[in-house]
Amino acid sequence: MKDLKLTPIKNGTVIDHIEAGMAMKVIKILGIPEPDSHSIISIAMYVHSEKMGYKDLIKIEDRELKKKEVNKISLISPNASIVIIEKEIVKNKYWVSLPKIIKGLAKCSNPNCITNKGEPLETEFSVTNGKDIKLRCLYCDRNVTDVLESIV
Repeated sequence: MKDLKLTPIKNGTVIDHIEAGMAMKVIKILGIPEPDSHSIISIAMYVHSEKMGYKDLIKIEDRELKKKEVNKISLISPNASIVIIEKEIVKNKYWVSLPKIIKGLAKCSNPNCITNKGEPLETEFSVTNGKDIKLRCLYCDRNVTDVLESIV
C-alpha cells in the first residue's frame, strides 16, 4: 500500500476521521468554497485508517470552524475530529460531539410547522443517535427523514 502524501497546512483546520465517502457532503454543508476565498482546500477520500478501516479528511487553509459548523458536521459524521493548526503546530484537537438539542441548524420538513409559517422562530430539534442520527422537531413532533437535506 502506498503512503498518503498530503502537504501540511501552516494555519487552519483539519477535519479528520470523517466517515468514508462523506467528505463532499461535509464540504456542501460548510458552504466551501466560499465566494471570494482563496484558501487552499485539500480533500482525501477513502484513506486507509487503522481505527476506522477507511476514512475521509479535509484540510482548510486559513480558516477555523465556528461551533455551529462543527455541530453540522456532527450530524452527518459523528466520529469526526477537528484539529486546529497554528504556525504548522497542532494548537487544539477535539472530537465532535452530537448535541441533544440543535437550534437553527436544520429546517422542518413539515410545511404546516410554525417554523415554516414566517414566524420569527428558530427551528429546534431533539437529536437521537442510534444506527442513524434522527432529528425530531420540538414544535410539531415531525421526524426529519433526510438529515443532510434538512441542514441549513
